[in-house]
Amino acid sequence: MRTIVFDLDDTLYDQIIPFHIATKEILSASFTDQKIEELYLLSRKYSDEVFEAQMKGEMTAEQLQTYRITMACKELGYSIDQTTALRFQEVYLSQQRKITLFPEVEILLKKLAKADIQLAILTNGEYNHQLMKINQLQLQRWIPEEHLFISGALGVSKPDTRVFKIVEEKIHAKKEDLLYVGDSFQNDIVGAKNSGWKAIWFNHRKRSHPATSIYADAILEHPQELLEYFINMPIVK
Repeated sequence: MRTIVFDLDDTLYDQIIPFHIATKEILSASFTDQKIEELYLLSRKYSDEVFEAQMKGEMTAEQLQTYRITMACKELGYSIDQTTALRFQEVYLSQQRKITLFPEVEILLKKLAKADIQLAILTNGEYNHQLMKINQLQLQRWIPEEHLFISGALGVSKPDTRVFKIVEEKIHAKKEDLLYVGDSFQNDIVGAKNSGWKAIWFNHRKRSHPATSIYADAILEHPQELLEYFINMPIVK
């Protein structure tokens, strides 16, 4: 393992923080933390459901954004109109412009870069939106611009093995030397393992393991575990 590729959303930073603020401000200040996390997970489910349609131009980014929060609310028995869904997205986006790395992840990236391990990002999403988050997190401190891969600019998305192959070729790495770290089992773990990469499931949302024959090489449930996993390796020390 000489190259580590990271997912972005909810892997390098806590995506529920901007979601939490938008929920409290726009939907209901009385929502409990548990209810907000449930709503967040449902919104990710509905986002994944229509992501490919949006990437193919069959629906706009705005339609995806309003669909996911509207459907997530509906599943919890909470009805919102289009205006409210748009206001939610506006606040959510404004808070995404304030995201910060998990403190443990910032330490990890510094250590990995110092150990001369090749680093890269592979994230699904619209190019400018994902680039905004990359810039906000200042990932270029450790990861060169040519190692930042966004599906919206590549024409193919995780878990399609073609996008992993693109990364392999662009960074001149062999699949046996590649390790992927991500929070989504379907997009990240399935995609990486089907591509012949090693994969770590950063399951800090404690999702249930899907019924599948595919398994991650490790499952970590806290940013501190992620940090310790790597700094205990001889090549990092």
